[in-house]
Amino acid sequence: MTEVTNAPAVSVIVPLFNEEENISILQSELRAALDGLDYEIVFVDDGSVDCTIERIETAPNVRLIRFEKNTGQSAALYAGLQAARGANAVLIDGDLQNDPADIPRLLAEIARGADLVCGYRINRQDTLVKRLTSWIANAVRRRFTKDGVRDTGCTLKAIRRECVSALVPFKGMHRFIPALIKGAGYRLVEIPVNHRPRRFGRSKYGLGNRALRATIDMFGVRWLLSRRLNYKIRGS
Repeated sequence: MTEVTNAPAVSVIVPLFNEEENISILQSELRAALDGLDYEIVFVDDGSVDCTIERIETAPNVRLIRFEKNTGQSAALYAGLQAARGANAVLIDGDLQNDPADIPRLLAEIARGADLVCGYRINRQDTLVKRLTSWIANAVRRRFTKDGVRDTGCTLKAIRRECVSALVPFKGMHRFIPALIKGAGYRLVEIPVNHRPRRFGRSKYGLGNRALRATIDMFGVRWLLSRRLNYKIRGS
């Protein structure tokens, strides 16, 4: 893929894993939502074994990172954030359930002074079991990490570039982006965002990935936040 040479204002990071039927639609929607903005799209292919890569439309502002094998959503998002060149970054799923039309609203909150903007899904288009387990997980996580976020499972977020340094790369990190960034002293806000039914394919991250692992991660993050170094340099 052709790489841009100048730093754009916004980097949109899209993790992909076997999304061959969704990718063309997603690119079209991203172009419409970002029209008039100086942006790049960073696709992170998490070891797809279908035709996802072949169906990505090349452009000067489209970049591609390819993993050798499927590594997980946290790795894909972290790699994309590390590669992003924009002053601000947007995270969005590649399955079309997040709506690119919400991106300008997230960026508007950044312009108003927020460091991290988290979308929370209204009228979730998921199964009852998935919605119930997500509600329980979010309630427990909020209590223990004190991030105050009602829907950390919503990938759709906007973040200032300098906040990325607060993230710690580990499996499951994507669930704790708000906790890590808020714990570093940055300002976080939430806004409601659209949520759409999955049109093609199936969910890549099932319940087996969420319960025990997320609980273990939660206690690890709580420990990490309690041990974070907080200091200020005295002026001369």
